[in-house]
Amino acid sequence: MEKRISPWVSVAFLAFILLFSGVQAALANNDTCLECHEDVVVAKDFMVSVHGQNGIECSDCHAIDNLTAHVDAGVLPATVDCTSCHGDIAAQHDNSVHKLNEVSCIDCHNDIHTMTVDDNKQSIVDNCSNCHEMEDYAGSSHGMAVADGNEDAATCADCHGLHEIKSLSSIDEKEARQFRSAVCIKCHGDEEMMKRNGVLASAVHTYLDSYHGKSFQLGYAELTATCTDCHGGHGILPQNDPASMVNVDNRAMTCGKCHEGATRLFGQFYAHGDHSDFTNYPVLAITFWAMTTLLVCTFSVFWLHSILWMIRGIADNREKKAALAAGKAHIEIPDGHRVYKRFQNYHIFMHLLVIISFLILALTGLPLKFYNQHWAQVLIDFYGGTANAAYGHRIGACITFVYFGMALVLSVNFLFIRKDIPGMWLQRLFGPDSLMPNLRDIQDVTNMVRWFLWKGPKPTFERWNYWEKFDFIAVFWGMFAIGGSGLMLWFPELFGLFLPGWVFNVATIVHSDEALLATGFIFSVHFFNTHVRPEKFPMDFVIFNGEMDKEEFIEERGDQWKRYEEMGITEKFFKEKTSSPVYGIMLKTFGFIAVAIGVTLFILMVLSVLGGH
Repeated sequence: MEKRISPWVSVAFLAFILLFSGVQAALANNDTCLECHEDVVVAKDFMVSVHGQNGIECSDCHAIDNLTAHVDAGVLPATVDCTSCHGDIAAQHDNSVHKLNEVSCIDCHNDIHTMTVDDNKQSIVDNCSNCHEMEDYAGSSHGMAVADGNEDAATCADCHGLHEIKSLSSIDEKEARQFRSAVCIKCHGDEEMMKRNGVLASAVHTYLDSYHGKSFQLGYAELTATCTDCHGGHGILPQNDPASMVNVDNRAMTCGKCHEGATRLFGQFYAHGDHSDFTNYPVLAITFWAMTTLLVCTFSVFWLHSILWMIRGIADNREKKAALAAGKAHIEIPDGHRVYKRFQNYHIFMHLLVIISFLILALTGLPLKFYNQHWAQVLIDFYGGTANAAYGHRIGACITFVYFGMALVLSVNFLFIRKDIPGMWLQRLFGPDSLMPNLRDIQDVTNMVRWFLWKGPKPTFERWNYWEKFDFIAVFWGMFAIGGSGLMLWFPELFGLFLPGWVFNVATIVHSDEALLATGFIFSVHFFNTHVRPEKFPMDFVIFNGEMDKEEFIEERGDQWKRYEEMGITEKFFKEKTSSPVYGIMLKTFGFIAVAIGVTLFILMVLSVLGGH
């Protein structure tokens, strides 16, 4: 019986013949060249090279139009053009500093006939060292790790690129500094890689969460310290090395490059302090959780207070409308339209300073707090950079110190100098005209909660109610918490003369979280208590013109009015001539703009907290 050959065998045999003949043709071609050029190319070395293994022939790189003319007359082949096979790499090379300096492919790949695929990082370093001084790198953490065969370690190519090598001296400082930190972050942001090499895994996220890192991420690296400013570029060493820039004996000098006059105490700043790491940074962890607890407790209590007030206030308004619809007479107050003075002009001026400074501080500080948000980037770019934002922030701080100084002067005058307030200073401090909390406030809070829950009538108040007192006391607390920490961060070199650097880490946490508490409270709770509550919506203008009509005065501060009547001084506060319409329009416009900015910022804050990155 005749055997039939399988068609697959036939195909395989044909493929073998074609492949064998192709290899023979290639060898024949290369052999022709090697008859004259065996002193340049060794056949066996070429065939195991990356080019030989990929079937590249001599003529693929050295194009010869006329072999006879080349052999007999020595006509040279065309110039080797690597782009015919390596177009992408050639395009990268065209944008590199090597191209600008006429460094060609062959200058780096001078073993072109024998080169193999070599994954050893040391070969890259060796290649670069043919032209570049490598002493600093060779003795660095990176260089020694590469020499030890650590494939995670950074070579020249990992930082500078392999073919598209940028000239950092030919680009502006901002781009160069941005580039330097970006290449560090590329590797050090890989926490798994860092852990297996015994390198601080949290270095990147702690840097990015610092003032330096936030400014870098907002695109203004030229205005802040980047990785290489502190650790160096090529000669990077571990901090326990005496020659390291971050060694305890060298930190003052390293910090002093930017912070002139930095001391050894200043150098104790935790450059990579992590408040989530209680083991290594207990003070930072305790500070963070203390501030977080303060934030949560304050907002929980006062937001609940505002929600209950909103519900009860809306219901109260409906009850009043229903009563009017039923024909029930409104309680008439004789001369209820008469206007009385609640605030003096200096009170109004101080409040305007508070509003202006607070908005400046919020507009310039919140973008740094929420640096990873698009709106923060827009604001910082609008200001022209983080440095300009910092200047604006300090202007707001100076205005804050002005009105705080005025408040201190008025407090001293109230307690010790004024003749129209009865009693000694201690009686004045806890009296009805004082902003100091007293036992009356406990009663007011209780009565207010009872009203919230439909358990009693709406209370009336004395000259100051409990939430106004809280606002006032919060300013004093804020001046020490925000103002004190802010001064430390404004003048770190001065405070670094007698305070250890880690205090600035504490100050940063306190300043940031207390500012978040202040802005969140003012733009939500204070705005509600003053303007948004149903009784006052859309705005209470008393702080802008200082005026209240008699009906409103008695309804809200009946106990104060009753006391003034008993003292016979109500007419002392009567105001015959009210503010001019132009003045009123200007201040009302200012007030609406301020509230609109505050509400907008509050919404952005909430969205940023809920949305994260």
